Amino acid sequence: MPGTKAGGAKAAATNKSRHGADFYAKIGQKGGKIGTTGGFYANRELARIAGAKGGRISRRTKKVEVKEVA
Repeated sequence: MPGTKAGGAKAAATNKSRHGADFYAKIGQKGGKIGTTGGFYANRELARIAGAKGGRISRRTKKVEVKEVA
């Protein structure tokens, strides 16, 4: 039954019986405490530098001019 709605309900019931009725509230709370608004949000200058580096790296091929030799 893995991957089905019924299987998910059984897993939720098992988790709640083993770890307490507030199991999902606890794991959500842990994630919220760990998460900070770090990364580029905390350092705008770093975001600007990284964006500039990414902009310089083009995924498009370079157009090469072909010159005819007479």
